[in-house]
Amino acid sequence: MKDFNIEKGDLLVAEPFMKDPSFKRTVTLICEQSAENTIGLVLNRPSIFRINEMIPNFPAFQGKVYYGGPVGMDRLNYIHAYGDLLEGSFHIKDNLYWNGNFDQLKQLIQEKQILPHNIKFFAGYAGWEAGQLNEEMQDESWIVCRDYPEIFKMSEYMWQEVLVKMGGKNKLISTFPEDPILN
Repeated sequence: MKDFNIEKGDLLVAEPFMKDPSFKRTVTLICEQSAENTIGLVLNRPSIFRINEMIPNFPAFQGKVYYGGPVGMDRLNYIHAYGDLLEGSFHIKDNLYWNGNFDQLKQLIQEKQILPHNIKFFAGYAGWEAGQLNEEMQDESWIVCRDYPEIFKMSEYMWQEVLVKMGGKNKLISTFPEDPILN
């Protein structure tokens, strides 16, 4: 079996006809990758909620909450561009960080040092046990993207945007209808 060498910071773009409703037409950022497991966040599934509507005593803030994946829906995650400012943040790639000190985050938001255009909140996450993601890669469920646009500037059409940027056959894939019968 081929090892696909998924790395922290990679984007997993769902193949166009993926049946799993949790991941259909999604773009998932890999936040942690080890021999034991892989953790990612679905980037393009916004919910109807704002962070201060979901968390009691959260400062006024315009940040949306996204569906991060089907695991741990009671767990809040966030990615941001404030790694040096927010203690305990995990570096993912370039100027992209994951989580950090939550009390400090709320204080920095209240002080207006953290702004909505450089942070995304997620309820839940995507998780794979050892070997599980490699099996999904073997089944061609995912397209790996390592060179992608600035995550915080991407729109709800991120699935198409990433595939178009990748070019070649991926650009063509971005035009496929969700239901192949409609083609």
